[in-house]
Amino acid sequence: MMTLDVTVVNVALSDVARDLDAGLGRVQWTVSAYSLAFGALLLTAGALSDRIGRRVVFTAGMALFTLASAACGLAPDAATLIAARAAQGLGGAMVFAPTLALIAAAYEGARRQAAIASYALVASAAGALGPVVGGLFAEALGWRWIFLVNVPIGLLVVAGALARMPESAAVGTDARRRLDPRGSLLAVGALLTLHYPLVTGPETGWTSPPVLGSAALGVLLTAALVADQRRGGGLIDMALLRIRAFSGAAVLGFLARLSSLGMLAFLTLWLQSTYASSPLGAGLWLLPLTGSLLLAGLFVNRLQKRFPPDALVAAGFAAQGLGLLALAGAGAGAGPAVLVAGLVLLGTGGAVIFPPLMGVAVGTVPEDRAGMASGLTNACYPLGTATGVALFGAVFAARLDSVLAAGPAGAPPVREAVETGRFDLLSPALRPLAHTAFSDAFTTVCLAAAALCALGVATARTLKAGPAPAAGPAPVAPVRAAGAS
Repeated sequence: MMTLDVTVVNVALSDVARDLDAGLGRVQWTVSAYSLAFGALLLTAGALSDRIGRRVVFTAGMALFTLASAACGLAPDAATLIAARAAQGLGGAMVFAPTLALIAAAYEGARRQAAIASYALVASAAGALGPVVGGLFAEALGWRWIFLVNVPIGLLVVAGALARMPESAAVGTDARRRLDPRGSLLAVGALLTLHYPLVTGPETGWTSPPVLGSAALGVLLTAALVADQRRGGGLIDMALLRIRAFSGAAVLGFLARLSSLGMLAFLTLWLQSTYASSPLGAGLWLLPLTGSLLLAGLFVNRLQKRFPPDALVAAGFAAQGLGLLALAGAGAGAGPAVLVAGLVLLGTGGAVIFPPLMGVAVGTVPEDRAGMASGLTNACYPLGTATGVALFGAVFAARLDSVLAAGPAGAPPVREAVETGRFDLLSPALRPLAHTAFSDAFTTVCLAAAALCALGVATARTLKAGPAPAAGPAPVAPVRAAGAS
């Protein structure tokens, strides 16, 4: 449910904009508000779960997510919907943050590795199935049921967690650490102010005062957060970031989501304009991606027994990069066969990347920091998606403007049709220009995402680091006194 709601609304953006009488640029905040709140609050939720209990945080978050889903489905306007989506993100953070720690506490050894692989498979499949599920509900029942369907499921999950889920809480020094509201506020503020320019820059201009002011404030808040956390005992245990494999897993998770789910919105819109006439049709075209992800995921646990994490993650990024290059070729007119091949490679790469990353994240940190490590790692996933939507949106808009600048005088309505996916509103004479401009911009987005996958291949070597050092300074003097080497 948590992952599905990152992507489920993508294929229904045009319907939401039309029904609520809002521009597509504003409605896109229904994607960004959820992802940003989700990622910004995962750090706090993870640290909180180490202190008061992971089941408590999980259950409270599920209840909030369910209430917010009802508010989304009943929203009378875009502002209410965006606010409710942010509340959904808060609830989602409380659910998602302790999950890796809960799994790590319930399983050991090879069974833990298999459990994490299954968990990653479900989460990745949910993200890829979002467009299919969203298209189905948007076409059959209306976009509001994308959110209302969460309500009965959420109630069942709350009841199941209370009845069946064992409590899991850290013991030791971390349980006594303060909640650090100042650090939480600084983290949320920094993430919001850094994200705002990426979302609004293409429309308001990169040199406009709000964009420049927000970017400058974001840099200041980030510096303040780092300075605040260096004093210790706060929201982030900075010692975790010095574990090379752990920090590498966090960065690679961010890159993986940025290069895949970050461009999924543009992929679905392009499919709808080129091969399908409805949100459901676009979702069905994505079945090769979902099917390959599920099929490859069945073999990941076996692969993890034979290959180290760095090799698997590098191979996954390479497959994603090749898939994105194939999608770029499809955007340039290579045909449906190349499109299907690209989707299969994209799904296969995603299935291979995430289980090793999650295993490294919980396997290289002290046990009493598992909730914090889970929250920190999981924070990178939705933030990668949100940053990808914003970053590729800027790339898409810039390329679109470049193409339309050389077009005929009817370019302004063409740009609006491309951004909304409503080519049917254009005159027959302008539709070829709209399709050409859309495909050109989509191809540019795919090439940019492929370049990020190449960066992921190079960064995967960071996972070669050994296990985490023990928490706290090493007792050097007593060891020497005992005559140990």
